[in-house]
Amino acid sequence: MTDLATARRQRLMGIGLMCVAVACLTGIDVIAKYLNHYMDTIEVVWARYTSAFVLALMVSNPITRPGLLITRRPGLQFARAMLMVAGTSLNVLALRYLQIDQTLSILFSTPFLVAAMAGPMLGEWVGWRQWAAIAVGFLGVLLVIRPGFGGLHPAAFLSVATACCYALYGIVTRLLTRTDSNETQLFYGNFIGALTLSAVVWLVWTPPQSWFIVLLMVITGAIGSVGHYLLIAAHKLAPPALITPFMYTQLVWGIALGYLVFNQLPSAWTLAGAAIVIGSGLYIFNRERKHGAEAARPGGSPKSH
Repeated sequence: MTDLATARRQRLMGIGLMCVAVACLTGIDVIAKYLNHYMDTIEVVWARYTSAFVLALMVSNPITRPGLLITRRPGLQFARAMLMVAGTSLNVLALRYLQIDQTLSILFSTPFLVAAMAGPMLGEWVGWRQWAAIAVGFLGVLLVIRPGFGGLHPAAFLSVATACCYALYGIVTRLLTRTDSNETQLFYGNFIGALTLSAVVWLVWTPPQSWFIVLLMVITGAIGSVGHYLLIAAHKLAPPALITPFMYTQLVWGIALGYLVFNQLPSAWTLAGAAIVIGSGLYIFNRERKHGAEAARPGGSPKSH
């Protein structure tokens, strides 16, 4: 097999892995929404983090990876973990009242928030075209929420808060990648999340009603770990410029699973808003890709944008 054929095969595998990864992450939302009917939100999130921590510990632990616990920025590790716990909790709570496609459509605004925050927090400023795309993207989010016009349940604002948490999480993660390994970040994220939630879950604890419920509680952590692993594998096989747009296939999974499990279909408002959000997100991503390519040229510098 030629080098060109091998590269093409790897790129196709990367695309496939990305699609499966986001399907796994959507599966977490489906299970969480189902478990919401049987237990408190905190217990659902506790199950997700605790099972993920235990399962990941079997593969990656201080014995198999001696430097796993070494971090140069423990404060940021704690902040990163708590942002993800807060975002996950808010998302699961929103799923009590909203359809999966509705929460996903709002959460797709996360890249806009990251772009807006990257300037003051990372010194990575965006140009006027990106700001215009961010504004259009937020119009798409407003189309989904439709505040003051008999739109979604007020829980939609929980999804907005979730997107803010995820955006800050992304910024902190980018800062930590300069000093700590991915394995270290994964360990502390799961460990701090499981430890924090274990301290409060007893306040709302409801004994699982069946072994099937217990199985679902374990599966949330398992598919979460698998999903994140596949994301890493996809980025190793194919460039981000190729596979990142396929993250939006998550909406397809959300609509399909929402219908199959909960018999829920998206409204025209949700589809229209999602289309605007996705289109704006793809534009921002394409601008960043071109900006990076221009900066990487020998002796060149990125054009003003």
